[in-house]
Amino acid sequence: MESRKICILGDFAVGKTSLVQRFVNNQFSDKYLTTLGVKVDTKQVALDHGRALKLAIWDVAGTDAPTQLFLRYARGAAGYLLVADRTRPETLDACVTLHDAVAAAVRPLPYVFLGNKSDLRDQCRLQPALARTRLPDALDWLETSALTGEGVELAFRRLAAGMLNDP
Repeated sequence: MESRKICILGDFAVGKTSLVQRFVNNQFSDKYLTTLGVKVDTKQVALDHGRALKLAIWDVAGTDAPTQLFLRYARGAAGYLLVADRTRPETLDACVTLHDAVAAAVRPLPYVFLGNKSDLRDQCRLQPALARTRLPDALDWLETSALTGEGVELAFRRLAAGMLNDP
């Protein structure tokens, strides 16, 4: 079975670790744990036509400014999930910065943008259309919730399919 390294990137406290835990273990914890450095999980994704792909998911510590260490973690990745917090519109700025840094330092990679915490409907201030405007080359722009599971499986599947279609 083929395998690919992916990274999950975004600012502090946007829900990256919670998204990974929802995807890998189908669990959610409301206890906030800061990721230090990187945490790696793996999971197989079933795709169309009986294909499957094993993902090595690198949950990279949140940052709004890419460091050399951050860029080292991104090396070797075949794609990434870029996560913003829909209740904190400023986290989209960090996504744009991180996206540009990966493209410049590593190479342009397939990615899916996630507007996370969509379960907090009354607090959501980041509009999906703005993400489409600021990050027009994403494979997809999805609303997700690590709490409810909304869009989580779809996000990883879209990225996996996009990476396999990428030459």
